[in-house]
Amino acid sequence: MDLVWLALIGLLEAEKGGALLRKLKARDPQAMAELYDGYSRILYAVILRMVNNPGVAEDLLQETFLRAWNRAAQLSEDYVSVGPWVLSIARHCALDYLKSSQARLSAQVEIDESVFPPTSMEHELITSDQARLLADAFRRLTPHQRTVLELAYYEGLSQTAIAERLHQPLGTVKGWTRLALQKLRSEIDRSQFQLA
Repeated sequence: MDLVWLALIGLLEAEKGGALLRKLKARDPQAMAELYDGYSRILYAVILRMVNNPGVAEDLLQETFLRAWNRAAQLSEDYVSVGPWVLSIARHCALDYLKSSQARLSAQVEIDESVFPPTSMEHELITSDQARLLADAFRRLTPHQRTVLELAYYEGLSQTAIAERLHQPLGTVKGWTRLALQKLRSEIDRSQFQLA
């Protein structure tokens, strides 16, 4: 199980209240510190998984928080959770980078990953009861279901592009995606009930 994928699922469920979001909309500087403290490690891991370059991931993390600060006042009142919103910003920053010419140039340079220490987020996720439940749920997905979710999320591929890459009919890819999301949602709901 990819622990970063697990982090994504946990991030989507982590922040239920809208208090932090209201403080961000009010441009409270303390809210930005809370946002960074609460989400920086998970967002870094997600971005790193997507760009596979620690230096670029750090830059994109900072860009994520800058965009969040600049866009917070524009959020509609319908938003009740910061997690999915900031995750979406991080993902778009990484996808924008991957589509840029700078990404193609840096891909030609080989990086020795042994000089970069692993993030401690993995240890925290492994020890979490909810993380274990979600990891089990992800493992119970079929290989096709896991693949379509990873291609959609990490590479930003549309369902049509996924169908082309996997040489499968579009309807099949849509079915795998729908079933995977339903299974994960069911497991999240069940695990929250068990942890409550």
